[in-house]
Amino acid sequence: MSNTIKKYAIIVAGGKGVRMASSIPKQFMPLMGIPVLCHSVLAFSHAFPDIRIILVTPADQVNGVHTILKSYIGDRQVTCVAGGETRFHSVQSGLKAIKNDGVVFVHDGVRPLVSQELIYRCYESALDHGSAIPVMPVTDSMRLVDEDGDSHPVNRDNLRIVQTPQTFMSHLILPAFDRPYDPAFTDEATVVEAHGHRVRLVAGDRDNIKITTPGDMVIAETLLKTSS
Repeated sequence: MSNTIKKYAIIVAGGKGVRMASSIPKQFMPLMGIPVLCHSVLAFSHAFPDIRIILVTPADQVNGVHTILKSYIGDRQVTCVAGGETRFHSVQSGLKAIKNDGVVFVHDGVRPLVSQELIYRCYESALDHGSAIPVMPVTDSMRLVDEDGDSHPVNRDNLRIVQTPQTFMSHLILPAFDRPYDPAFTDEATVVEAHGHRVRLVAGDRDNIKITTPGDMVIAETLLKTSS
């Protein structure tokens, strides 16, 4: 599916492993023999051999990431940059490494099971509609809690769980991030919407889980074993 359109994957890896109860940041924890982060990098590298991967990590991890990548997955077209205080600032830092027009994926480094099918689906939607936000339907009952602690049910049919890679044409996401930070910016979609653009939802993937707890590592390993 590779063509002349330039492709960029900004992979944000800024976790500290607090909920993992580990001294090792969760993006570096081993999953099936290689760090979680390497699975995410390889997913985009395999989907598009010509893609430019921009890895955003805390400043004190930049040098170490180069060594880890080379040790586990060899020489890849990866640029490592220092992130910022929030996800917004980290993505903003990654976007500064993009100098040409193209399709921009923004992905959580701790979503190691992202499939090529989902990457391609987001890519095609970005080409056709300018953006792609992968989402999943909510299957649990939901309640909204107000400031007084009272709650009421919410119609889950109208709710979606947001995943990554959130994908945009560069002419939409680059100028959207050329603005001050706002606490309302919880992901890239909210930033692009604040700039006046609608975003396009696409079907996500149930297996595209985000690693946040030790239990997630067990689930991810099981899913990888059953898919291999």
